[in-house]
Amino acid sequence: MGSYVVRELEGRGAQVFVPTINQYDLTQADSIQQAFDDSQPEVVIHLAAAVGGIGANQANPGRFFYENIMMGVQLMEEARKRGVGKFVALGTICCYPKFAPIPFKEESLWDGYPEETNAPYGLAKKMLLVQSQAYRQQYDFNSIFLMPVNLYGPGDNFDPASSHVIPALIKKFLEAKATRSDEVTLWGTGTPTREFLYVADCARAIVLATEQYDESEPVNIGAGFEISIKDLAQLIAELIGFSGEIVWDISKPDGQPRRMLDTSRAKEKFGFTATTNFRQGLAQTIAWYKKIRQREAAGEQITQRITS
Repeated sequence: MGSYVVRELEGRGAQVFVPTINQYDLTQADSIQQAFDDSQPEVVIHLAAAVGGIGANQANPGRFFYENIMMGVQLMEEARKRGVGKFVALGTICCYPKFAPIPFKEESLWDGYPEETNAPYGLAKKMLLVQSQAYRQQYDFNSIFLMPVNLYGPGDNFDPASSHVIPALIKKFLEAKATRSDEVTLWGTGTPTREFLYVADCARAIVLATEQYDESEPVNIGAGFEISIKDLAQLIAELIGFSGEIVWDISKPDGQPRRMLDTSRAKEKFGFTATTNFRQGLAQTIAWYKKIRQREAAGEQITQRITS
């Protein structure tokens, strides 16, 4: 996400400072202060997160809660103290209650507890909305809160320990095809639904909101459709050319039953509508990852020749 937002901003003539994880630990106050000293920002767009799929959330609930809440709370406080003109906080669809009515409307945000496997992450991000509204009320601090749906696209995280569903499925099906496996086993029942937004569309939405939106109410950022995990898996298998059997391991969790956003507020307030066709976006993501795999394979061959 960050690289796409940077390109979108630079395309508008903005000077962008990116505090990378290797240079700054944004869970630490002194590191945040150093980042502000080094950048002197007029606007802060907070995209940093400790995040992953269902398995990563199950394995790291404490770390995900701590790191996300510490980054967000301290960044916004430092921005307030330094008189930053605007703070853009990125939440998540995981902020929503487990059984929120479909499509998720911003007004339903506080009507229940989030889905249990990602509640610590979702609640940590949700506190940014509380902080944002409290700071606007007391300090007249201009901060906004955006909630993007599940993202995908070239540059995604394909690490099986922490990836989300689309890169995880792409990786599984490509490996199964490469090894000529006759089946792929996937988590859960396949019945939950999800909504997906192409990363370049999301970057455009974030920049539009940064430019045009200055209100306290949260805003959904999505594509306005839902697809079952089963249908998603079949679509990715088709695009990759895997013709074997898909086996569902029902001992594994499904996560939230359904996810789909009402995106009318984003369209009304700053004119955002997603434009990338889902099938085409998936094909572009698969093509990008195939190139990465080819480069990695070529690198391994070179290393083997050198070491031998």
